[in-house]
Amino acid sequence: MNRITALFNTKYPIVQGGMIWNSGHRLASAVSNAGGLGLIGAGSMYPDVLREHIRKCQLETQMPFGVNVPMLYPNIEEIMDIIVQEGVKIVFSSAGNPKTWTPFLKEHGITVVHVVSSTKFALKAQEAGVDAIVAEGFEAGGHNGRDETTTLTLIPMVREQIQIPLIAAGGIATGRGMLAAMVLGADGVQVGSRFAASHESSSHNNFKEMIVKVKEGDTQLTLKELAPVRLIKNKFYNDLQELYAKSPSVDDLKALLGRARAKKGMFEGDMDEGELEIGQIAGLIHEIKPAGQIVAEMMAEFEQAKKEAIHLG
Repeated sequence: MNRITALFNTKYPIVQGGMIWNSGHRLASAVSNAGGLGLIGAGSMYPDVLREHIRKCQLETQMPFGVNVPMLYPNIEEIMDIIVQEGVKIVFSSAGNPKTWTPFLKEHGITVVHVVSSTKFALKAQEAGVDAIVAEGFEAGGHNGRDETTTLTLIPMVREQIQIPLIAAGGIATGRGMLAAMVLGADGVQVGSRFAASHESSSHNNFKEMIVKVKEGDTQLTLKELAPVRLIKNKFYNDLQELYAKSPSVDDLKALLGRARAKKGMFEGDMDEGELEIGQIAGLIHEIKPAGQIVAEMMAEFEQAKKEAIHLG
């Protein structure tokens, strides 16, 4: 047992990232049943849909699970009330000021973890009273920090500054990657892309098949003028590059982006016009697998890599 397994009461220090359009009750319960911490991704759910996923997850697992909540969510008050009403015990917050909701959640006995991309925000989150930090490097899929700090440098920098438990995220999909993150100072890891390509992920099968085809260099961080996001290069991405060549305004970018592009790509399966969010580590993902098998293989590789490191030492 380490600080993360003790905090969440899980078998392994592996957290499944709460990814929009990927992280429904099936994935969260499968990861929790396998010994990790599953998260329902509230960012792509209307309040009533989130309530349904929480209730289904409670039926599918007796193990701890949580909900990831982007705090820029338009229905944030209703979402937080549902989390309390449905007895959720763990919340991962992101994309906002942790001071806003951490006291409310803590008053209701909820463990709070905040996702950051810099040491500055890690310190602010610790000051706000969260129980742990997820420090996410530039390699990660989806929306990223503006500083473009890689996981390899971010984790030891954050570890040096905070006292509370630290979870590493961004570019971690294997047991060896997990060991590396923990050697750098993390107490556990958050894994997104690897679980996006699982049988239980709620994303469209077209997207899962696209993930396993991704090679080095096939993802890129873009739309920095709006909110930096790492995408698979597809027709939509190429259209963006053509627009960038014309020195577009922010309004021009918003017009091309439109609404619901992430849903169109990841959930509805449009591989041309959709926004396909995935991390650089997708280049190491070659097969769609059950989430439980992913957890088991990561832990087996972690233990083997640890033995090899001790032998080398």
